[in-house]
Amino acid sequence: MNIGIDHGYYAIKTRHCSFPAGLTAYGSHEPYTRQGLLESGGCFFVCGTGRQPIQRDKTINDNYYLLTLAALAQEIRSRGAPTECTVRIAAGLPLTSYGRDKPKFRSYLLRPSQPVQFRYEGVEYSITIADVQLFPQGFAALMAEPDLLTDEPSLLLMDIGGWTVDLMRIDNALPVAETAHSLELGMIRCIDEIRERVRQETGLSLTDAQIEQILAG
Repeated sequence: MNIGIDHGYYAIKTRHCSFPAGLTAYGSHEPYTRQGLLESGGCFFVCGTGRQPIQRDKTINDNYYLLTLAALAQEIRSRGAPTECTVRIAAGLPLTSYGRDKPKFRSYLLRPSQPVQFRYEGVEYSITIADVQLFPQGFAALMAEPDLLTDEPSLLLMDIGGWTVDLMRIDNALPVAETAHSLELGMIRCIDEIRERVRQETGLSLTDAQIEQILAG
């Protein structure tokens, strides 16, 4: 089956699931909760709690690989699919670093030891990752709305992510590569600045969850 995963700085998303891109390691000791609990390689991890430090290179450690396993488990459960299965992962990379990061990120997710065996929230999974396909994020999503490309001679593609906002102009349905750039003005920066402004003006300390609820209306 095909499973799309958005490996965001702020959240991990699939078609049916979304959870914060936080990971807490507990070593060989079982933690207090089974919610988001991943067991891999004899170690315990709780996925989806808090926020991990920004990793500009997501392949620098196993955090995003472990979050990928949690995302696969959640999506498979949502689809009612077997816990022993073969999947193809589709994922996105930023416009400005797509070509540079593609080989490394594909190797990071597509590891030679298959199937991948782990336990998530008490359920055993045996998943064979048959392939990983990577796409330029934002522009790939635009392909779901092809009429936008035919109706406008020029438009600005804006992908608002957790850490960055990626921009690129599209003229006559063709991306203008030299206009692609990335600004570190994503939702993490937005929420941090909201929190600090509220603290300065009211003395109150808001959590991410409270700010998200306000932004969502």
